[in-house]
Amino acid sequence: MTTSWHQAHSIGRFSALGITAFALAVSASACSDDAQSAADPTPDDLTQAGAVTIGTTFDQPGFGSLNTATGEPEGFDVEIGKIIAADLGIAPADITWVDVASTQRETLIEDGTVDLVIATFTITDQRKEAISFAGPYLIAGQDLMVAKGNPASILGPEDLAGKTVCSVPEATSTRKIKQDYPEAELALFDDYSACAQALKDGQVDAVTSDNVVLYGFAADEPDAFEVVGNPFTEEPYGIGLQQTNSELRNFIDDSLEESFADGSWLAAWEATAGQFMPAPTPPEVDRY
Repeated sequence: MTTSWHQAHSIGRFSALGITAFALAVSASACSDDAQSAADPTPDDLTQAGAVTIGTTFDQPGFGSLNTATGEPEGFDVEIGKIIAADLGIAPADITWVDVASTQRETLIEDGTVDLVIATFTITDQRKEAISFAGPYLIAGQDLMVAKGNPASILGPEDLAGKTVCSVPEATSTRKIKQDYPEAELALFDDYSACAQALKDGQVDAVTSDNVVLYGFAADEPDAFEVVGNPFTEEPYGIGLQQTNSELRNFIDDSLEESFADGSWLAAWEATAGQFMPAPTPPEVDRY
């Protein structure tokens, strides 16, 4: 059987196209793997990179607030981040801290902007639909902060009917008030420091958040605020990360359990939030 020039040319052209397509597919697969690694890093990836990006809050005294003198965040959540980074072989100077608002936490994890979020981040089933959590590393409880002297006589959430209470969008505290105490008037601000200022200015009657957050504000300005001290929920704080990243989650769970046992967790607490709150009991890590 003879092959014409046109047939030979066509065979060669399609062979070349096939080779090119195969090469492009391999290249695309490699790029996809690289992108996945960047967005969903393993512990070894972070160790080899010698760096990690952690989202935290810059406005919550005792947990994550910006030190204006050093330009670095400080607080219990920050110290937990340093403990995990150290177990990865990463020095504090090689941690990139990103200020995260409550409304941004899941998004910044999902799009790979941050590797972890440690930001008074309550573990919920709803959030688990989008991301994963290591931990918990602390159990907090929702409470109320009022003006010094409690002029509105607010002793618990049942006293919020007809009063204005401040919180932030997407927070579990906001959802709780909407669901269980709809008689309260909700005022939503971008962050809790704005809520604290609104309380100081008399624009709202109370601020609601987790007790550990509120005690930080009250400790910073004891002549302006006080915490009611009647927590009405349990808030397990977890470390947010990519939903599929079970290897990194298990590593962090191991790191947390080690910190509970060796005293580094307690030392982190006493150096930060422990300045204004008694030490809690380390929680049981919820592996799943």
